[in-house]
Amino acid sequence: MSTSVQSSYLPATTESISKAQEAKDASESISVLYRVLEDPSSSADALRVKELAITNLTNYLTKENRAEDLRNLLTQLRPFFALIPKAKTAKIVRGIIDAVAKIPGTSELQISLCKEMVEWTRAEKRTFLRQRVEARLAALLLENQEYTEALTLLSGLIKEVRRLDDKLLLVDIDLLESKLHFSLRNLPKAKASLTAARTAANAIYVPPSQQGTIDLQSGILHAEEKDYKTAYSYFFEAFEAFSSLEDPKAIFSLKYMLLCKIMVNQADDVAGIISSKAGLKYLGPDVDAMKAVADAYSKRSLKYFETALRDYKAQLEEDPIVHRHLSSLYDTLLEQNLCRLIEPYSRVEIAHIAEMIELPINHVEKKLSQMILDKKFAGTLDQGAGCLIIFEDTKTEEIFPATLETITNVGKVVDSLYMRSAKIMA
Repeated sequence: MSTSVQSSYLPATTESISKAQEAKDASESISVLYRVLEDPSSSADALRVKELAITNLTNYLTKENRAEDLRNLLTQLRPFFALIPKAKTAKIVRGIIDAVAKIPGTSELQISLCKEMVEWTRAEKRTFLRQRVEARLAALLLENQEYTEALTLLSGLIKEVRRLDDKLLLVDIDLLESKLHFSLRNLPKAKASLTAARTAANAIYVPPSQQGTIDLQSGILHAEEKDYKTAYSYFFEAFEAFSSLEDPKAIFSLKYMLLCKIMVNQADDVAGIISSKAGLKYLGPDVDAMKAVADAYSKRSLKYFETALRDYKAQLEEDPIVHRHLSSLYDTLLEQNLCRLIEPYSRVEIAHIAEMIELPINHVEKKLSQMILDKKFAGTLDQGAGCLIIFEDTKTEEIFPATLETITNVGKVVDSLYMRSAKIMA
């Protein structure tokens, strides 16, 4: 039991709740509410007041960032849960878990708390609550990159929920599974799970936030397949849903919309989207980062591109979705610039190319080496002299392939005649 609990309890009445609200500070309010929960009365009115006390206590503990106390509160309330309906228990448990999630730096505590609650719900045979806590646990494991454990948990949970035909929870779990497979770079399974989530969602009413999450995941998967136009439309739908709810995910949807415009060579449209009524609401580092990338791409400037990546590292490189696509864009831009610069030369110093493209020599040398291996152009690096030697493209005479094809066909005819003659002789 928490150290905040006093030896003498307070009666579970509205007057006690008012006393907690009128207290001088949060600590005193918390102390009063703990004492209200100690009231042994189990009348209908007392239980209702205790539920209100739990809600207020959860809010106070969250504001005070007392995550460990919230965890202890869940353990302390177990006898109380036996006195109230299971639906109310589920609401309280999920409310306290959500409250812990609002406190920064508690991911490990949340995982531990969810595991404890799964064990308790299994012992108490509270299937409905256990399934939802397990789904929450899988989401936390995914955030912590514990993919194997999350996948094992989801595999069993999906089978169980499908048997019960709980479509709303099934949408959540299928969506989680899609994100998990995407994180493991298994695109076919990620798409299959997303399709299953959409199928379940079409059979029921899905809250706008959930529909927005489905659209966001659809956009991410289409972008991964380089279908940026379709991805843009999904990101736009997600953005509208999240924006109407003032959900923080709206900024990510907008960011990915701008990314799609850049990837389809429409970087000039980025400024228009940002200056629109919807875009102006979300001005900040994320939007500024995409604007800097769009400007660099419009000017075909690697220097500006590198500057944008350096200045907005948190918004660009630490976002795995954006980072993956910008890496591809950067490589394409670098190759185009290098091919244009080396075109007039048959032999050129690497230092000179690095100076013209305004990038470090070792970076340029490494990229040229890679391009030669990928047969983007014919050449070799003379590292002793620090030069790049470009070979002329040898044009293959058209007669050679035709001659080889004719010889192959003649060989087939000879083989066929040999087989026939062998049959006749036999």
